[in-house]
Parts: sequence; structure tokens; C-alpha cells
Amino acid sequence: MQVVLLTHERELDRPTNTGRLVLEVVGESVSNRVRRVLWRRKEPDDSLLALLKRPRTALLYPASEVQCDGREAGPLRIAECDTYILLDGTWQEARKMYNRSPYLHKLPRIELDTPKPSRFTLRRNQREGCLCTAECIAHLLQAKGLHGAARRLETAFDRFLLESP
Repeated sequence: MQVVLLTHERELDRPTNTGRLVLEVVGESVSNRVRRVLWRRKEPDDSLLALLKRPRTALLYPASEVQCDGREAGPLRIAECDTYILLDGTWQEARKMYNRSPYLHKLPRIELDTPKPSRFTLRRNQREGCLCTAECIAHLLQAKGLHGAARRLETAFDRFLLESP
């Protein structure tokens, strides 16, 4: 399993960025890899573009945020993928990143079916039914059978919520 956090530059200095938490807790280990790629509107990362061409790669992004014109790839299930791309930013930034990155539109999408609402309350304008980056990664880890890594991330996320301003 490989996860790429496609991160908006404004997220790098935000104390509420849970992508940083994911990198610190999960990072690279034997059974999974998480890495960050900085989103650049005019100069997409070459390694990311190459990765997007591989089979079993999908974008974790809700269908409700996509204006379909019939050219988008259909949805996939978590089990059908090995590589996951997540947009790491506020919902406004993530929407902008998606809309301004045509190379993402061709990717199959994955939506998480989560029975629990997000516990992330550190930012305004949170989308109902949507999760923050750390919650998404914890869900992916659970779904892929990496329960220990998911528990470590959830424990760190609990601490992060308690210690954040």
C-alpha cells in the first residue's frame, strides 16, 4: 500500500495539518509507505504524474465534489487499489487543487463509507460527512488490514486533538 499526500503549500505551516501527523506516525514502514508531494498548479511533480499512470491507483475524493461531464473514471473499492492519492488541504483548497489539476480527473475515485462523523473540529467550514487527512488514512489502514498502524495513528490523532489550540 502506498499513500501520496498531495499537499497544498499553505498546509505546511498550519498547526492543524493532520497530514504531518500521518507522516510522523505512519511514515515509511515495512507494510506501508506514506509520502508527501507538494501540489504545484503549473508544474506538477513528475514522480506523481508517473505514479498516476500505474494501474490500481485511485484518488480518495468524494463524488459530491466532482462535477461530472462523463469523462471521469468510475469509482473503485479500497480493495481494488494499491496506491491512494489524497488532497491534503482545507476543503476549499482541496476543491481548488482538484479543479485546477486535470490529471486528477482521469483517476478512478474512492469514497470512504464511514459510519462515524469526523472528530476533527479544529477548523471552520468542515464538510459534513467528510473526514480529515488523518482519519482517512486510519480508515484506509484498517480496510487494508493494517490494524496496528491504524491504532497508532488513531491514538496519535486523539492526542493531537487534545493538545491543539
